[in-house]
Amino acid sequence: MEYCSIEVLKQIAHSMVVHFGNNCEVLIHDLENNNFQNNIIYFENIHTGNRQIGDNSYQVILESLNKNINEIKDNLGYLVKTKDGRILKSSNLYFCDEKKEKIKYVLSINYDITSFLTIDNAIKSLIKTPEENNHKPIDAPKNVNNLLDELLASAIALIGKPVALMTKEEKITAIKYLNSAGIFLITKSGDKVSKFFNISKYTLYSYIDVNK
Repeated sequence: MEYCSIEVLKQIAHSMVVHFGNNCEVLIHDLENNNFQNNIIYFENIHTGNRQIGDNSYQVILESLNKNINEIKDNLGYLVKTKDGRILKSSNLYFCDEKKEKIKYVLSINYDITSFLTIDNAIKSLIKTPEENNHKPIDAPKNVNNLLDELLASAIALIGKPVALMTKEEKITAIKYLNSAGIFLITKSGDKVSKFFNISKYTLYSYIDVNK
């Protein structure tokens, strides 16, 4: 817990609202005399929370001040709902007196995120997919050769061993997987697949027809 003069706190308050704009309000509470009412002594952009000089602190400040000074921690990033339904993202920074015996000032930052929440809900609705499709997004191959390579790599992963160690049955399983994935819809893919599995094209198509 550190001491900070009111002049420096005012400088911080002003710089914050200039930086973050009209949706940001910053208040300074004077609690030196345990004045839990009428303790707002300075503000910037007060319209965000509809309060004024002399108003009270939020309850979260009072709850913090009920603790031993060594146990008090800054309240960072909590949400506040105003009477008119707006949502504020808020933080309180506590500053002690010069003797570090009690809280003297609280710097309160409130940022109106209501419009962002509206946008967030709209975006979530737009990008939502059916539950059965809620898996990791797939990568889009850059070209046909990439696609063939990725499908062949998936077949290897499915079997769990390189082609050189595959049995006939495992090759049949891998090729049937590739067929179900649509690989043979790609022109001349049969040539690459048969070469990859070190089999003839005749054998390739016979594997596809096994137990069809």
